Amino acid sequence: MRELRLIVVSDPAAPVLRLLERLPEEVTVTVGQTVEALGEAAPEAHVLLGREARREILQAVFRLAKRLEWVHSLSAGVNEYLFRELVESPAPLTNSRGVFSRSLAEFAIGAALFFAKDFRRMVAQQEAGVWERFDVEELFGKVMGIVGYGDIGHAVAARARDFGMRVLAVRRRPELSEWDPYAEEVLPVERLNELMARSDYVVIAAPLTPETRGLIGEAELRAMKPTAVLINIGRGPTVVEEALIRALEANRIRGAALDVFDQEPLPAGHPFYRLRNVLLSPHCADHTPGWEEAAMEVFLENFERFRNGQPLRNLVNKRLGY
Repeated sequence: MRELRLIVVSDPAAPVLRLLERLPEEVTVTVGQTVEALGEAAPEAHVLLGREARREILQAVFRLAKRLEWVHSLSAGVNEYLFRELVESPAPLTNSRGVFSRSLAEFAIGAALFFAKDFRRMVAQQEAGVWERFDVEELFGKVMGIVGYGDIGHAVAARARDFGMRVLAVRRRPELSEWDPYAEEVLPVERLNELMARSDYVVIAAPLTPETRGLIGEAELRAMKPTAVLINIGRGPTVVEEALIRALEANRIRGAALDVFDQEPLPAGHPFYRLRNVLLSPHCADHTPGWEEAAMEVFLENFERFRNGQPLRNLVNKRLGY
């Protein structure tokens, strides 16, 4: 086996990096968060692994890494990696998708239950010492609309069906879901507003690409039922925040459950903090015990495939962005 050099764009103190000790002895590993820390090793590197890496650092390191043969994102999202040099290079890009689908799907169902059962009202009454009965809803028979029907969307659909919900989905290529066991209909993006209008809960699980940025805006939100809930577990910028805030403040929709945002951390004083029809998660819906370790296992398995000349798994279409 040839000697391989791996550069890791990450905080060197991250506990998950200890798993890299399982790499063979002939693999040289350099870890750092800055161009200065990685600059000397980059020109000889064969593989780049990114963990919570910013685009400007990735881009600068990539420009130095003339021998790079493969890039891997420890997260499922790859927007930070889609700069021109990498997109146009022959180096394949992979990610750790699949690891996060189950926990994000559970969050989506939990968010739907939060609104259906009005858990906020229950907690408020409990804290106030008030006994006041009220009616709640079932998820059974409700319509779950899913925008972006990849691994995460599919996991949401499976759990929604377990609750007796009906499932609609939108994806760029509906023909890929022709025999889907969960969705009653898989619609093209051109029929997005139809999905918004027919759904009781709309789950955004799309990746962030030029086509999906701002996909859910004023027109799409106005198409929703006043009793409907928007759940975003994909990427913050797929939803136009200003339009969503207006819809929530005017009670044009029932509410929103959000795990992702335009700006993270969400700045102090942001309207989402005060809106009682918002369930806010600080982008931790998939931070279950061992989530980073599971993501690293995907990389380590792929590294073995790379060493042995086997096809890599979880390849990303760099031009499509997923």
